[in-house]
Amino acid sequence: MKAIILSAGQGSRLLPLTETMPKCLLPVGDKPLLARQFDALYGCGIKEIAIVTGFGSAAVDHCLRSNAKKDLALRSVFNPFFNVADNLASCWMARHEMDKDFILLNGDTLFEAAVCERLLDAPDAAVTLATDHKVRYDADDMKVRLDGTRLIEVGKNLEPENVDGESIGMIRFKHDGPALFVAVLEQIMRTPNSLSWWFLRAIGILAERGIVETRSVDGLRWCEVDFPQDLEVARSLFAVTARSREPHRSDPQIKLVS
Repeated sequence: MKAIILSAGQGSRLLPLTETMPKCLLPVGDKPLLARQFDALYGCGIKEIAIVTGFGSAAVDHCLRSNAKKDLALRSVFNPFFNVADNLASCWMARHEMDKDFILLNGDTLFEAAVCERLLDAPDAAVTLATDHKVRYDADDMKVRLDGTRLIEVGKNLEPENVDGESIGMIRFKHDGPALFVAVLEQIMRTPNSLSWWFLRAIGILAERGIVETRSVDGLRWCEVDFPQDLEVARSLFAVTARSREPHRSDPQIKLVS
């Protein structure tokens, strides 16, 4: 199992904080958001991570060099279209990385290792989307409609009466899931306006085939960093240091996989 993190965007809604720094490198406590993602993924046994970069790619590559470990392979995939395309194009740029089971996640989703563990422990399915529930959903939430645990529909514009939860921006692909996802990416990228789509467009197409399951992460710590107030929530939610909430690990020899 590997992880693919989509971190090509600048985070324009966080300006001026992201004027010279991509939002995946914004500090949350004593380390960047991206490094906290590395820690959480490593903590649940994922030792291979590909990061799709774009805005501020040199700084992100430096973060990779600073956080790689002897048994943690980090590598970057540059998306030259980051300034004109949404994250479906980032997925397409990284399609060669989708050669085995993997977890796909947004570079602005901060989460504790237990979130990833719960997704990894979900029942076998080609595609499994991590979801959560709350009392009210806003216009920016990527909402979901379910039939039991099966995904029926995902999008920001679902009618309130049809909403059963929200996507947290983390998906597991197993067995034929990677190949199915890549095939849909190829299909969408050949259509007009493909650069403006989110990757959940592809998940919606797969959901229409009845093959996308969901896994609730209710009760676990996670947040999405889109706006300045989200960053404050993240810093509050993850204020407890790694020493007190996560197992301590030594820092083995550093390496960067190209």
